[in-house]
Amino acid sequence: MNVWVKKRLGEVCTLQRGFDLPTRQRQQGNYPLVSSSGCTDSQAEAKVSRPGVVTGRSGSIGSVFFVDKDFWPLNTTLYVKDFHGNEPRFIFYLLRNFDLKRFASGAGVPTLNRNSVHSELVYIPSKVSEQKQIVTILDEAFEGIDRAIANTEKNLANARELFESYLNTIFTQKGDGWEEKKLGDVCEKVEYGSSAKSLVEGEIPVLRMGNIQNGGIDWTNLLYTSDKEEIKKYLLKYNDVLFNRTNSDEHVGKTAIYKSEMPAIFAGYLIRIHRKEELIDADFLHFYLNSYTAREYGKSIMSRSVNQANINGTKLKGYPISLPSLSIQKQIVENLSFLRKETQRLEAIYRQKLVSLNELKQSILQKAFTGELTADTANQTTKAAQEVNAA
Repeated sequence: MNVWVKKRLGEVCTLQRGFDLPTRQRQQGNYPLVSSSGCTDSQAEAKVSRPGVVTGRSGSIGSVFFVDKDFWPLNTTLYVKDFHGNEPRFIFYLLRNFDLKRFASGAGVPTLNRNSVHSELVYIPSKVSEQKQIVTILDEAFEGIDRAIANTEKNLANARELFESYLNTIFTQKGDGWEEKKLGDVCEKVEYGSSAKSLVEGEIPVLRMGNIQNGGIDWTNLLYTSDKEEIKKYLLKYNDVLFNRTNSDEHVGKTAIYKSEMPAIFAGYLIRIHRKEELIDADFLHFYLNSYTAREYGKSIMSRSVNQANINGTKLKGYPISLPSLSIQKQIVENLSFLRKETQRLEAIYRQKLVSLNELKQSILQKAFTGELTADTANQTTKAAQEVNAA
């Protein structure tokens, strides 16, 4: 008879803080070096014998990792010091289902205190043999789901690469009659945004560098202003192109185009490009600045300091740009816009598939720890994952 018992988590597995290892003392070797984000490097020495179960203590909280080699858990982690006779991989799945993230505390860097979770009640099979049966079923089901996830992620990446490849081809191969210019030749001026303090509430949004995402404007996590002078000076107009001038290397140079989605002004870390409308189409400029050609040029000229990079207005005006006639620019924009729309449609489908596949994982985990998991359940889950992937 299968018997499940109620115990404190600390009676099922004892969590222990990992070990300090300053960067200067690290030596690459044969043993995994495990941080709160998982295995991030290797180390010449191990501190803990395999098998291991590790989760984040500080910074990244919630993910749980199974380690099948002797390893070194860093001090940003908690590792299972004692399995109390339970099947280690069963404990791995138990902690994944336990949702450790809900115990994180701290206004700045999230922190997980092991004492906060040791007293929590959990249900587990009293027999290790049943724990092993559950692990076998979960391993098989998760393998099928993970294959479907990997295929979906590959399709998502391929969809993005298709558009990027076409975009880059436009600005590298060019065509007959294209003229070599500097961005400053086709712009009236470049303008920095408002330096005034933004508010949690106000009359209209203030777009900041974090609102420039994936070539567009993210209208979440907004701050606001009610300052009439600032609104008059920095109010965005239809087809204004915004350039992110200060951020990390990865984000400096990202560009978005404003399509009058709602009234807004822009903050000081962004630059508004006042183009000469008779020479350059706004969407053509937007596509160019987000192309590989422009982004690579930006990397070559950006100023760098600790954790921050910058491309000022003067350097922005020096960007080289090749231009066809305005009519051809509009044709190119029409083709790029169509392909981008199709790409975004495919990306939305693949992202939804990933959501569904991860929900399948969570569903089968919940069944495992409510006593509802059977081999038939796992088979049904694997079949459902295949159907999601094929849809």
